[in-house]
Amino acid sequence: MKDVQNQKSKSQLDVDRVGIKHLLIPLIVLDKENKTQNTLARVNMYVDLPKQYKGTHMSRFLEIIYNSITRAISVRDLGPILEDMIKKFKAKIAHMDIEFPFFLEKIAPVTKKRSMLDYNCKFVCIKTRTGHQTLLSVEVPITTLCPCSKEISRFGAHNQRGNVKLQVILKKFIWIEDLIKLVEKQASCEIYPLLKREDEAYVTERAYKNPRFVEDIVRRVASKLKKDNRVGGFSVECENFESIHNHSAYACINWRMK
Repeated sequence: MKDVQNQKSKSQLDVDRVGIKHLLIPLIVLDKENKTQNTLARVNMYVDLPKQYKGTHMSRFLEIIYNSITRAISVRDLGPILEDMIKKFKAKIAHMDIEFPFFLEKIAPVTKKRSMLDYNCKFVCIKTRTGHQTLLSVEVPITTLCPCSKEISRFGAHNQRGNVKLQVILKKFIWIEDLIKLVEKQASCEIYPLLKREDEAYVTERAYKNPRFVEDIVRRVASKLKKDNRVGGFSVECENFESIHNHSAYACINWRMK
């Protein structure tokens, strides 16, 4: 049959990325406590397209990913998938995003009630013919209490839920759970889906004892990551959904090893 995609293009423009987006697949990811967990992922896959070609064979992306999803996909598994993309498309660069919810069991601090909290995670993987780079992103909900409010108020202090977006360049394998715990330890208090009254009292008092600005959060997370030899660079953002304002507070630190 006629191969339209391989026909000569009249355009003089290279395409930086061409491929598929928002492919929904069942996924098995590595779990530190339980070895693996089943989840659902949205996948984007792209390659470059030289100016001499009219189009890309989109079905090949599906063939590659469906040959891979029967095994647990971790950082160590993504290299062969990208290599397959380079070979089958004769590409100079292959790019892949895998976004998925990751679930951790949370135990209430006093009553020990168990519940599950979801964290939005993403692998961003880029491979060329000479090298590759993998980034792991994690979004961690937290509680913060305003240091200024605590200092100037006679009674209490305002607190709010915050969200930390952490993206790290991986030099070595890192458990998703390790990054989540690192962030939660820098917050005024971590988030629990299920709390009884005794737990609520604990969470309220713990946050009051650990006031944090958004600046404090990103600085504390960044200082920990800079000492981790598994990390080649990172971006850490914190957004507080202010309880007494109609806007959010925000801070960000970017760092890359030289």
